[in-house]
Amino acid sequence: MKLGRQNSLRVIAPAAILLCVLALWWLAAGGSPIFPTPWQVVLGTAEMVRSGVLWKHIATSLMRVSVGYFSAVALAIPLGVLMGWFEPLNRALNPLFQLLRPISPIAWTPLAILWFGIGGLSPIFLIFLSSFFPVVVATVSGVHGVERDYIRAARNFELNGPHFFTQVLIPAALPQIITGMRIGLGVAWLVVVTAEMIATESGLGYLIIDARNAVTRYDLVVSAMIIIGIIGLVLDGLMRRLEQVDQVRWRYAR
Repeated sequence: MKLGRQNSLRVIAPAAILLCVLALWWLAAGGSPIFPTPWQVVLGTAEMVRSGVLWKHIATSLMRVSVGYFSAVALAIPLGVLMGWFEPLNRALNPLFQLLRPISPIAWTPLAILWFGIGGLSPIFLIFLSSFFPVVVATVSGVHGVERDYIRAARNFELNGPHFFTQVLIPAALPQIITGMRIGLGVAWLVVVTAEMIATESGLGYLIIDARNAVTRYDLVVSAMIIIGIIGLVLDGLMRRLEQVDQVRWRYAR
């Protein structure tokens, strides 16, 4: 019974907070000639769904995030493993990474437009940058944190070369790597929306700017903002599910 009450609270508490937010929103927008009510946002969303515009912008943003993010992960994890294991390589590259890492990806926008023009490659480049550094740093940290007992056991079993990396080092560092991937994905989704407001003519970020500038449809602006939040929540939920996989949690099993 206690477990049932806990499960009920997990549903009731967020629903109650959401209803309070909607009520406050409705009261705040009731006397405004510009700011939309929740119902107007629902109608605007339905309009975009019927026209097919919404799906096109969502697909474009997700495609850009997928290309930029997975490209960053594919490069960052092997490089981070090598930097974490070979200290001379870490000493050589770490100062450069620590110099570039604090620079906001949006600050690269003028250079991205200069190099790639206004189009699909500019936001993909910015997404790559935003995802690359968190994954590299987390991977290096994960490799440095691998217990020496695992390494000594691998040496006793004469595991060397690629087998040592794939069967011992990477699995042992995987929890930290997944954490870096989760952070990188969150930043990537944030950056794609911002980049699309500046350097493209498609995507959810562009939809916000276009709705505001072209026809002053603030119902569409708020609708796009809510959809961005929902997709971000879903992406983070998927990464959290990945953290629960046995191959990731094996070090913490009781």
